Amino acid sequence: MTSTSTTRDHLHRIAVHIVARARIEASGRFSLRVTPGGFGTPELGPDGRRVRVSGAHLLVESDVEGSAGAWSTAIAGASLAQLAAFAGVDLSETIDVGHDTPALGDVHAPIELDETGAIALAGWYTQSAAILDGVLASLHSGAASTLPRLWPEHFDVAIEAQATAERRVNLGGSPGDASSDEPYLYVGPWTADRPGDPDFWNAPFGAMRTRSELAADPAGPVAAGVAFLLDGYHRLR
Repeated sequence: MTSTSTTRDHLHRIAVHIVARARIEASGRFSLRVTPGGFGTPELGPDGRRVRVSGAHLLVESDVEGSAGAWSTAIAGASLAQLAAFAGVDLSETIDVGHDTPALGDVHAPIELDETGAIALAGWYTQSAAILDGVLASLHSGAASTLPRLWPEHFDVAIEAQATAERRVNLGGSPGDASSDEPYLYVGPWTADRPGDPDFWNAPFGAMRTRSELAADPAGPVAAGVAFLLDGYHRLR
């Protein structure tokens, strides 16, 4: 069985070089969405085409009248080149989604993906999306919040919101990184301000709560996650 970080790294590479690449080729944009069982593109054109990962499978969907369908292929054992051919993307073009863009690597090497780990990561994205929905329902109209996007550079799902005229903040969920191997929620102010109790601000970028901390909360992980993100937002107000 591969480690959690290895599973995350494999899926991050696919998110950038297959899924985000499909969106870049269609529109020049690269942000993704949380989709059933994982992550994927929004509709890429009038035919309703989407490219997405569900658990340990890559899917291509189309809503063309008269020939709508969905096609799936297993990621484990396939190479990046084979996944690119399945999704109809061109790996020869260099893409850059930010300074943490994962390397393209050997496109012909088989990918060893742990299905259980992939499903667990998808569950975290689903939970994070539910938490962000709860946050959006509680923000005032002046927050000028964005829709939740999954950013392929850091592989996190997040929104932006205005706390004050001078303070904007990212609120989101990461599947884990150098800060924490465990998935976590975060409050990431755009400024250096850290108002209120300094113990709340427990990360270099702002504040974080891990998945296990949320799971241990008597309120349940979704309610606890909404409360944490709103707490950080209101501290900045």
